[in-house]
Amino acid sequence: MAHFCKLDENNVVTQVIVVDNKDITDPFTGQEDEILGVAFCKKLLGGNWVQTSYNNNLRVRYAGIGYKFDKRLDAFIPPSPHPSWVIVDETADWESPLGPAPALTEAETEARSRYEWDEEAYQADNTKGWKLVTPEPVAE
Repeated sequence: MAHFCKLDENNVVTQVIVVDNKDITDPFTGQEDEILGVAFCKKLLGGNWVQTSYNNNLRVRYAGIGYKFDKRLDAFIPPSPHPSWVIVDETADWESPLGPAPALTEAETEARSRYEWDEEAYQADNTKGWKLVTPEPVAE
């Protein structure tokens, strides 16, 4: 089975459907062809379509509703997790403007701490943004 997604005028995914392999297979070569799948989807439902891969082996990741198709990167980009984050071309993924979260120390790992992004802190002072969060110890 093949998966195709419908894009709106801004290249945002509005629908994802499954298409039988027979509907995208060239009868002369026996090879699957995205162009045939796109034509099938357009004839069936109209609109602009591109193929996506449930196994993430095409266009970086499987397209979900609300993802944007970036033609330049040939990738589906999920919605931004925070307004200040930017796309990294090499990974076609979002990253904070300060880069990845700091590494946890051994003590922080043992305490089950994690870093969370604090957009308000970043907007107030663009040198801050990652906030260390440590869960409360469980009472015994």
